[in-house]
Order: sequence, then structure tokens, then C-alpha cells
Amino acid sequence: MSGHSKWATTKHKKAAIDAKRGKLFARLIKNIEVAARTGGGDPAGNPTLFDAIQKAKKSSVPADNIDRAVKRGSGAEAGGADYETIMYEGYAPGGVAVLVECLTDNRNRAASDVRVAFTRNGGNLADPGSVSYLFNRRGVVVVPKSDGLTEDDVLGAVLDAGAEEVNDLGESFEVISEAGDVVAVRTALQDAGLDYDSAEAQFVPSMEVDVDVEGARKVLRLIDALEDSDDVQNVFANFNATDEVMAALEEED
Repeated sequence: MSGHSKWATTKHKKAAIDAKRGKLFARLIKNIEVAARTGGGDPAGNPTLFDAIQKAKKSSVPADNIDRAVKRGSGAEAGGADYETIMYEGYAPGGVAVLVECLTDNRNRAASDVRVAFTRNGGNLADPGSVSYLFNRRGVVVVPKSDGLTEDDVLGAVLDAGAEEVNDLGESFEVISEAGDVVAVRTALQDAGLDYDSAEAQFVPSMEVDVDVEGARKVLRLIDALEDSDDVQNVFANFNATDEVMAALEEED
């Protein structure tokens, strides 16, 4: 998902809508469970779990749900599923590259859901490796704007921690780093007394495809269809929509 277009801001608005539908809660709980299974149930010694819990709290996931997910993942409580991560690659209408990250306990169901979403929305699945080379795994930390906080303030706090750039998304700042530096960047923000909404590794496009209103509408329709699947955790696309294009789409809603 482009960090340099209005789409990055729209993504956060979509997350709020997803939360109302309960979709976001389910994804965040699944992330916590997997993080606890992989690195243990103590957030102090498991940075991935710490950040998964932080993101869930920021999205108002109830504390009881978070605690139970940690216990299921760490084995302290029965009922945890055996999730695996699967990546699918494809193209949206207009040649926009799409990466679909699934976290599932049923590989056949996930594959079917993803294939149907592409087929019904004018896209097509691609062979492994044919799209992923257009993306780089990067650390992305989102910092909400507060009174008086400037881009230079954020950059000054994280520069020595490995941050490479800070983007102004309108309602927040986005800090980009190497994927391995995301914990150091998050820690630097905390040390500076700055709040953050999320800190995680994401796939960031190395090149982008400009789209008009109709093109953006088709891409977003495909992304919505993909995200309707409970197995889909994240969708990344290399399209660039201007502020004017996204504003035109928002007027339609």
C-alpha cells in the first residue's frame, strides 16, 4: 500500500470501518495468538507480541480477548489453532500489483477465497515471484499527530534508531525503516515520549502505478473483496492515487 498517496490515509479509515464489522478484531487477535506461539507469551521478551498487543489496544480490542489470545498462543489455555502464513500474488485491473498475506488454518479455503475475489473483480492470480519483486519488506511505524508535533520532531527522535524517512499522511506520520529496525524505531519514539499507533513490518512498493478515479475504484473493490475473507490478514498494492482521486471516491460513498 503506497505510503506516498492518499491511499495510506484511507487505509486507516478503512481499518476503523473494519473494526465496526468485527473483521479487524479477528485479525488482530489472530496476530497476537501467532506471535505468542512463535516467541512466547511474555511481551517484555517478545517484541512482536508487544507490538501486536499494542495495535490491538489502539483498536479497542477488549483486554480479556487479548489475554485469552496470548494464553491460547503460548499454550497456557487450550483452543489455539495451527495457523500458517501464505502469500498470494496477483494483478488488479490496470496492471496494479497485489500481494495478499493470509494467516489460515485451512489452506484450501484461503486459496479458494483469494481466487474468487480476484476472478469476480477483474483481477487475476499470478505465479509466485511474479509480483513480489515489486515490493520490499520494510518497517512501518505510524505516529498519530498531536498538538505541535512536527515531522522534524518525529525524524529527530528516530533518526539514530535506523529510520530512513518520515511521511506526512495528514492525520498521522509514517516512519519507514529496514524491517529489522522497527523495534528500535518504536523504542526510540517511546523514549522520546511520543505515542504510536502501530509498529510492524509491511510490504512497501518499490514502484507505483498511477490510477484515475475509475482505476482506483476497481482496485479498492478488489481489496475490499479480498479483505472480506477471514483468512486474509493484509493486502498490499502498488497503486498511487492522488488526493483529488481519493477525494472524488470519498464523495461517492
